[in-house]
Amino acid sequence: MKDAAALVLAAGKGTRMYSDLAKVLHPICGRPMLAYPLAALGELNLDRVLVVVGHEAASIQEIFSEAPVEWVLQSEQLGTGHAVLCALPHLADFVGSVLICCGDTPLLTTATLHLFLTNHQRSDKDLSVLSMLLDEPGSYGRIVRNSAGEVSGIVEARDATGAEKDIREVNTGIYCARTALLQGVVPEISNTNAQGEYYLTDMVKLAVERGWKVQALAGSDPSEFMGVNTEEELAAAERVIAGRHRA
Repeated sequence: MKDAAALVLAAGKGTRMYSDLAKVLHPICGRPMLAYPLAALGELNLDRVLVVVGHEAASIQEIFSEAPVEWVLQSEQLGTGHAVLCALPHLADFVGSVLICCGDTPLLTTATLHLFLTNHQRSDKDLSVLSMLLDEPGSYGRIVRNSAGEVSGIVEARDATGAEKDIREVNTGIYCARTALLQGVVPEISNTNAQGEYYLTDMVKLAVERGWKVQALAGSDPSEFMGVNTEEELAAAERVIAGRHRA
């Protein structure tokens, strides 16, 4: 796809995996976890694919030394917003759409990413959020809309009010944005929160406040957006991928 790049966030340590191995290197059906989102993106024929690495960066780069990607180093893991901030200098001369996703989402399909990116590029929006509808939204960030139905921000589950906790539309952590929006908004993300981290979710509210056009598009299969953070989730992802191979 022309005038489109991808940014894969893969710098996390994965503390809940209880392993020294970088989270995105944990094997699923004999392949490192990161191989799956990279394969899905590879079929989109994007102009560029950038991967942000941090924990065990050298090991990841060595294992994926033949992958057609550009590496971005996040030397300190200060949150998803900080990861994108580290990548901005690499995108200084790029004009187009940037698809942002995570390296720990091995169930993503090319079809879903293609549809999301296509809908973004065909719209007049500057930022698109890929959302999903869940009967039990749990710990996912809620998509907040105003009285006109327009996206106004994302509120984390732990910060949600009673009414916000009931919102069924939640954030998948996948975005598509104009490079100009990223360059203008991401540096303004603050770390004034309990964790002291820079959260990419804050980009949505900041973009709305600064007059950028924002939309949320719901994916059809929530199972694709499962992030792998624990050994149990790793096993669940392996069952799904093994089932796809048998199909």
